[in-house]
Order: sequence, then structure tokens, then C-alpha cells
Amino acid sequence: MDRPLFIAVIGENDPSPHLAALAEAVGAEIASAGAVLVCGGLGGVMEAACRGARNRGGITIGILPGTRHGDANPYVTYPIPTGLGHARNLIVARSAHAVIAVGGKYGTLSEIAFARIEGTPVIGIDTWDLKRAGQEDVHIQPARDPKQAVTLALAAARKRQGH
Repeated sequence: MDRPLFIAVIGENDPSPHLAALAEAVGAEIASAGAVLVCGGLGGVMEAACRGARNRGGITIGILPGTRHGDANPYVTYPIPTGLGHARNLIVARSAHAVIAVGGKYGTLSEIAFARIEGTPVIGIDTWDLKRAGQEDVHIQPARDPKQAVTLALAAARKRQGH
């Protein structure tokens, strides 16, 4: 049985309207491609991405920091309460075949780091530019728009999975 690809969408809890619109479009593209959207299950970028996916008939999984299913945003199909707080960021990153970062603050940065530690490809839209000792980090592949972000994420996920 072929299983769908899981694409994580990560980003900030209080995005600008521009970032929220990007996240919603990313979610819609993920659903249209038949992939499953994984996220932290709360508000902001996570909610916008889930809304976009659900509006296209997609499946969404929310890896929640708390212990209550009801904490998930209303667009999460399957909430998974962990009780792990920010440590759940590792589960979000590890659950995905590829990650798309939309904007983001320090929680997003931690998910990017976990994804890269795990070898999970990261695609970014208006997100962190990382440098080490003045050298740019090339492990976050930039995308110009939601469609390209999902196309790149799916290609990276397929390559990683050998599909």
C-alpha cells in the first residue's frame, strides 16, 4: 500500500496577514497534491495552513504541545496531544518527509534545526537566513511562492523516500 507523503508546515503563532495568506496557500497546495499536512496544531501559520488544506479536502495532523485534543485549531483533522511543550517541535520535524517554513520566530528556528539534524529537507518562504561564521547555510531551500514551495518539498520528500 502506498502511503502519502507528510509535509510539515511550520511558522509563527502571530503572523502578518501576508504570511498567513502564504501559509493558507501552502496548505491548499499540499492537499491538492494528495500529501498530508503536519504541524504544531495551534494558531497562526499552523491554523492558516490547516485551513487551506481542509478547504481542499486535505488531511491535517496537529502535534500539540499540551495534553488536550481540544487545544487544536478547528482545521486539524487528527490532533495528537503530547504534553511535551516546545519539545514537540522535534516530533513535528521528525514526522515529515519535508518541511516548509513560512516566516517564523525562535520556535520555527528550533524546528528547522531539528529537521536538518534529522536530514529532513527544509523549504523556506520569507523565513530565516542562516549564516555560520559569515557563510550562508544552504540547507534551507528558498521558494518564491507557495506553489514552488510545495513542488520543491514534494520533490525533496520523494527523493528522500525513494518514490
